[in-house]
Amino acid sequence: MPTLFTDRRSGHSRAPYESFNLALHVGDDSLVVAQNREKLASLSAPLQFMNQVHGDAVVVIDDLVNEPTADALITQNPHIALAVMVADCIPLLLVSDSVIAAVHVGRRGLVNGIAVKTVNKMRELGASHIRAELGPSICGKCYEVPQDLADEVALLHPVAMSMTIFSSPALDLPRALVAALEAVGVSSQVSPVCTLENPNYFSYRRHNITGRTAGVIWL
Repeated sequence: MPTLFTDRRSGHSRAPYESFNLALHVGDDSLVVAQNREKLASLSAPLQFMNQVHGDAVVVIDDLVNEPTADALITQNPHIALAVMVADCIPLLLVSDSVIAAVHVGRRGLVNGIAVKTVNKMRELGASHIRAELGPSICGKCYEVPQDLADEVALLHPVAMSMTIFSSPALDLPRALVAALEAVGVSSQVSPVCTLENPNYFSYRRHNITGRTAGVIWL
């Protein structure tokens, strides 16, 4: 199943990013963003984006629609590419022979179980042998959080507990997501790239107001 993850280095977006931003909601030139999306669609298929809100809504797409408010998209249509946008969160792509999904997994997405919910819905639609691809995201050494927040997440996902190089509390979201997927029989391939450490990727932690890269999957 074709998949790809974008970075900042393609395209010709003007101020404020001068890079391949795909988000319309961060103050970039909407015409340039549209051009970037067209370039991306030329590499895959017509793109279906979503309005991501860190929730647990999973939407099944049969044809292209206006961006639904959701954090996971599923399709069986071979003429649609699903896109998930991120700037430190995990762009999760779920692959099977007949059903695919794109999922936005941040801290809240990990806690609300959106990835497993999406896997269950894919199986209801007939998917078998699902595997996962986790794109570039912030790593467990860089995602520093207050101790009470780390403890709260670790109650549900103990392997999420991590520490920064300064021994302050942190969360390893990719490690926790892999464990959650393994628990429901889904194997994972994980990008080694940390979006905060690598300047070729947008990072909300680095710049706050910033662009978005995308994970894209199509049948």
